[in-house]
Amino acid sequence: MTVQIGEIQIGGPRFTVIAGPCSIESENQFLSTANAVKDSGASILRGGIWKMRTSQKSFQGLGSDSFEFIQKIKAQVGLPLISEVTDIRQIEEVSHLVDAFQVGARNMHNYALLKELGSQPKPVLLKRSFSAFIDEWLKAADYVLAGAKAQVILCERGIRTFETATRNTLDLNAVVYAKKHTGLPVIVDPSHAVGIADLVPQLCYASAAAGADGLIVEVHPNPVEALSDADQALNFETFDKMMKQLEKVLNAFDRGLNKA
Repeated sequence: MTVQIGEIQIGGPRFTVIAGPCSIESENQFLSTANAVKDSGASILRGGIWKMRTSQKSFQGLGSDSFEFIQKIKAQVGLPLISEVTDIRQIEEVSHLVDAFQVGARNMHNYALLKELGSQPKPVLLKRSFSAFIDEWLKAADYVLAGAKAQVILCERGIRTFETATRNTLDLNAVVYAKKHTGLPVIVDPSHAVGIADLVPQLCYASAAAGADGLIVEVHPNPVEALSDADQALNFETFDKMMKQLEKVLNAFDRGLNKA
């Protein structure tokens, strides 16, 4: 099965990279990042309009204040956008703006949200909860897929284990298993999996080698100033270098990048 986001097909023979900031912080930040990731070979933008944060005091996203400039930047850069919705009411609010909806790890068990997303035609990227068994993840996908027009992309983003050296533990077992036991595209979020920018590129290469259909990577013009997930975001130079190496890995497996 393949899933179409804009003009980009995920789950086919080519590898897709989704990239952008964890949170959209300003017009300048989002425009510069969108241009940079496109120039480096990403074919879909990511960017948080709303953010679910552990602390209520942390930056929660710009919300509707960003709608106008996001629309303008999308038209200017020419890439589709995927963004997280955290509440049923947000689906209709941003439907005109996004090309696919993301369900974050904290909402994987939010079955009301999953059912509502299954009732609309845009693709849904479903992240695995950091405490979920693979079976629970796939059954969560079934809630979305019960809708007549539903499309789902699975996303492995690391699970919580006894290990504390990294933010989470990337479970490439789950990627291989899901590819073999479902007809759904499977991508990997190495940024959330490891939480350390210096380690993200190597996990990108490993994910490609394991047979994933793509990546979703956090990129920021100046990661130390990022309002969320600063430790795991790649700067433009590192992302560009990673993409060049990634193409070499893909070529070794007779694959190539999906480019806009």
